[in-house]
Amino acid sequence: MTVLVLTRHGEARCNVEGRLGGPKTCTGLTDSGRRQVGLLADRLASEHRASARHPGPAFDVLYAGPRLRLQESGRILSTALGLPLLSDPGLDGLDHGQADGLLWSDIESAFHGAPHTRPDEQYAPGSDTWLRYLARAAGHLAALIERHRGQNILIAAHGETIQAACHLLLEVPPQASAHLVFATGHACMTRFEHRDDRFGNTSWFLTTHNDTSHLTHLAPQPSG
Repeated sequence: MTVLVLTRHGEARCNVEGRLGGPKTCTGLTDSGRRQVGLLADRLASEHRASARHPGPAFDVLYAGPRLRLQESGRILSTALGLPLLSDPGLDGLDHGQADGLLWSDIESAFHGAPHTRPDEQYAPGSDTWLRYLARAAGHLAALIERHRGQNILIAAHGETIQAACHLLLEVPPQASAHLVFATGHACMTRFEHRDDRFGNTSWFLTTHNDTSHLTHLAPQPSG
């Protein structure tokens, strides 16, 4: 069985500011975001200890995309789970082009919606289209899954990477993204399992999506 667990990064400074945090302008997690990922890491480690039949790491491999908020999230998971962190440029998020660092509200006002609402159009000069991003991300995820067939894979990802995985593994046409969004909260967990039955049939099971139950008791932090 292949297990794929995708986790979204914790709250980032660009999220709080409402900015497009691309490779040039991402400034990493907030204190709250680090606490969120810490709780996620504790949950993953605890679930492994409760269910494992043999000693060893909870996952075979841990990947993170290159942006600072993913690297910080990945390092927290790495420390808690005792796994080396592998950086993978193919797990990067949308290329925002000239919009990198600008306010989402301004970009969406000019585009009349979020990138997925008109998925075949650029939302800013030099940016990805949503469909181009989905195709690139899905292709990379498919290759990564094939490379680790039969293993447990953990990824510190962007929300849009989780959406790409849902389109890929659930075989949802990318064009449907104009009207269908897979929600992802900060430090959420989405889990897929690739199972075989005794008749030789294979299927992807989506066993968990956007699970943030580990954050239920996280006390709100003062602003400022």
